[in-house]
Amino acid sequence: MNTNILVTGATGYTGGSVARNLLEKKIPVRVMVRQLDQRSAALGEMGAEVVKGDLLSLDEVSEAMNGISSAFFVFPNDKPGIVEATAYFAQAAVENGVGHIVNLSQFGAHRHVRSHGAQNHWVAERLLERSGLAVTQLRPTLFAEWFMYQAGVIKTQNRFFLPFGDARFAPIATEDIGRVAASILADPVPHAGKSYDLFGPVILDMKQVAEIFSATLGRTITYVPIDSETFVANVKRAKDAHPYLLQHLASLGRDLQEGRPAGMNDLVERLGGQKPMSMAEYIRKNRSAFE
Repeated sequence: MNTNILVTGATGYTGGSVARNLLEKKIPVRVMVRQLDQRSAALGEMGAEVVKGDLLSLDEVSEAMNGISSAFFVFPNDKPGIVEATAYFAQAAVENGVGHIVNLSQFGAHRHVRSHGAQNHWVAERLLERSGLAVTQLRPTLFAEWFMYQAGVIKTQNRFFLPFGDARFAPIATEDIGRVAASILADPVPHAGKSYDLFGPVILDMKQVAEIFSATLGRTITYVPIDSETFVANVKRAKDAHPYLLQHLASLGRDLQEGRPAGMNDLVERLGGQKPMSMAEYIRKNRSAFE
């Protein structure tokens, strides 16, 4: 197989969407995954070349880059390492003559921000820009998938608990981010050196999101605002979360309430070829998770 595009994080929400969209376009894809499992096997069955590798290993990243023309880079938010991984990714791309990188950053990335994770995303952007490589930065607002993390309590208690107060933003589905990234990777030259802020179709506050849940599921769903400390404590009880993730989550609620992730444009439709998924569409598509 003459593989052209490398997709990292391909067993996750966004990387998986990128890989599937490229494969549907009949573009040869190599996916780099942390572990071989049913998800990676499914991508192999779709036609992807699957390689196992660690983004924190320069040698493994460089090996995965061999023969690649462009690459999608995403690093998980639940642990530290993005700055080191970005440096390795850029170095491996230079070594292998990769022509273009699409980097998944976040709209909250900024030099002066409370979240260490968001600040590190900003540093990662600067590293890639200084590498001499052609780079496109994608900076989406909060994902609609945030509500999947609340699916259990929505299902059992008809409520969801978030530290967002009355903050307003336009949730974006990772499916739409993946479509945008795949379109850029399929024809990267016009996007070199550009940064795209990506949003869902409508700016909402959490009470409006609860109303959409209620109308879509046919039962009353209530938003319960909580403070960041309570939210972090809930996450700690539910999972063995790294302190890096907990610090990011604690900071996120405050940044949201100050309006940092708010915004709106039509880039998802212009770059990805179709309008972004609404919250109602997202809930319907994932209805089984909430019922």
